[in-house]
Amino acid sequence: MPRSVNHVASRAKRKGILKLTRGYFGARKNVWTVAKNTWEKGLTYAYRDRKNKKRTFRALWIQRINAAARLEGMSYSVLMGKLAKAGIEINRKVLADLAMNNPEAFKAIVEKVK
Repeated sequence: MPRSVNHVASRAKRKGILKLTRGYFGARKNVWTVAKNTWEKGLTYAYRDRKNKKRTFRALWIQRINAAARLEGMSYSVLMGKLAKAGIEINRKVLADLAMNNPEAFKAIVEKVK
């Protein structure tokens, strides 16, 4: 019995991955083994960096809150401690947005906890 190979399916699979590697540099875009390895490694980077993105944004929010709090004569840690003690549950994302786009509202929150 002759050997059966589904060349249509295997070529379609390779073609699909090569389509995903369009725009890569050199052999990474058109040599099957190199392109496949690059694409797979790219998926691991994408997974890792979805986690890192959260970390980076939290750090940015903290810097913005700290800068705005210092304009009001208070450090970030003191402000967050006083917010918790006053029972004001407002997350860092919203607080940073207020500090950037609505300074008078941020100032009112700081005055409330002082």
